[in-house]
Order: sequence, then structure tokens, then C-alpha cells
Amino acid sequence: MGFLQEFKEFAMKGSVVDLAVGVVIGGAFGKIVTSLVEDIITPALLDPALKAINAEDLSQLVVPGTAIKYGNFLSAGISFVIVAFALFLVIKAINKLKKNTPVVEEASAGPSQEELLAEIRDLLKKQN
Repeated sequence: MGFLQEFKEFAMKGSVVDLAVGVVIGGAFGKIVTSLVEDIITPALLDPALKAINAEDLSQLVVPGTAIKYGNFLSAGISFVIVAFALFLVIKAINKLKKNTPVVEEASAGPSQEELLAEIRDLLKKQN
């Protein structure tokens, strides 16, 4: 099998395509979460606190005399909590759907292996 053929088979596997779709959707979801934190949560909830310390946005929160920007860290932490909570809700919904799916019991396909072996044994005894 040629190298290109082998690569084509690898790239076209369902799991690789699913992973690629997940990465693209994850990137888009990340932008939504970033916008939610920076454009909605920060102005609505953190603006009073930021005005009290004379800062206009989280990126201005730094340790004086250093380059440590703990405001950016706070923003990333808020984003993480939102993403984790959203994923929790999605997984919870998926698990709920799985529980509600009726379990279909497999029909017996025929005699068990032991039963077949017993029949073969009995037939062999009759032939002798």
C-alpha cells in the first residue's frame, strides 16, 4: 500500500473527521465565551468593582511595579468556569438522553455453544 493511499485512509476515518469538526466548533465556542466574558459579564458584574479601583478593564489590573497582569488571569478563569459549566450541561443532557433510550434486549440467536456441543456429542455416540 502506498504512502499516499495509507494517509488518505487515515485522514478519512470517521474519528479523524469528527475530531476536526470538534476542534473547529470548539474554536468558535471559545470566541463566544470570550465575548460573553469581555462584553457582557465584565461590564455587567465587574464594572462597579473596576470603577472602585480606578480601572476600566481587567487587563489594567496589574501588580504595581511588575508585568504581572492578574486581570487577564481573572478573565481567563471566568472563561474557564463558563466553558466548564457549559460542557457540564451538554454532557448532562446527553446522559439524560441515553438513560431515556429504551434498551432493546437481544433476541436469542439459537442454542448456546454448550448446547451445540452436547448435541454433537450425542450424535457422535449414536453413530458409534
